Amino acid sequence: MSDVTIVVATRDRAAELRRSLARHTAPVIVVDNASADGTAEVARRAGARVLRLPDNRGAAARNLGVREAPTRYVAFADDDSWWAPGALEHAAAVLDAHPGTALVAARVLVGEREHLEPVSEHMARSPLGMPDGLPGRAILGFLACSAVVRRDAFLGVGGFSGTLHFAGEEELLALDLAAAGWGLAYLPELVVHHHPSPDRPGASHRRRREARNRLLTAWLRRPLATCARTALASLATAEGRGGLADAARMWPQVARARRRLPPDVERARASLDRY
Repeated sequence: MSDVTIVVATRDRAAELRRSLARHTAPVIVVDNASADGTAEVARRAGARVLRLPDNRGAAARNLGVREAPTRYVAFADDDSWWAPGALEHAAAVLDAHPGTALVAARVLVGEREHLEPVSEHMARSPLGMPDGLPGRAILGFLACSAVVRRDAFLGVGGFSGTLHFAGEEELLALDLAAAGWGLAYLPELVVHHHPSPDRPGASHRRRREARNRLLTAWLRRPLATCARTALASLATAEGRGGLADAARMWPQVARARRRLPPDVERARASLDRY
């Protein structure tokens, strides 16, 4: 039996899923966010287990897949990404050897030319160093399609936020894992291939959503001064101002959910702000 289950959350990407599922080498659970294009049938034909949702729950759909996974570890993939051969076996061995680590993040190679994803480059230069007990450089963020998580740790902190939906949802989970005492590490020897689908929201829409989620994440976990600086910085662009307006509309939903990070985690996160 595999030590790792792959969880893919998707919506209306049947063509992309048909290509990517053929490249997976571990059992796959596809969580279908209310697709209308035959995504579920494509996944079933490819041999994946399918969980169909009645509505689009965004990144939080992955939580359902993790709950259903029978393995100790879960790897996330997008409908247009896949793990390189041997990567998941190595990730499981690393997590076995480092019981205080909840998440390892891989190096992401993009497109046919396999250029390095900028987020992977940033993780490789993380100023957080390599604390004792971690298998690699410490991080407080990641790309979801590059992560292998310890299932119990992920579920213990509640998984991905339903409030954030998609775009930049990873930071809040990273902070919550760190606040719970878990380590997160970047392992460049793990490789993910990502061939971005042409059927994606426009760049402006995504930047607006990312700005909104930065603001919400700051409010939910960071000091008020950081919230103010994040809000002020968002005024510099049209997408940022839109994200600020979107975050303000969600205020009633998040007002009472604020929970400050432990001081050591806040210090680590603040060091990334200065980097």
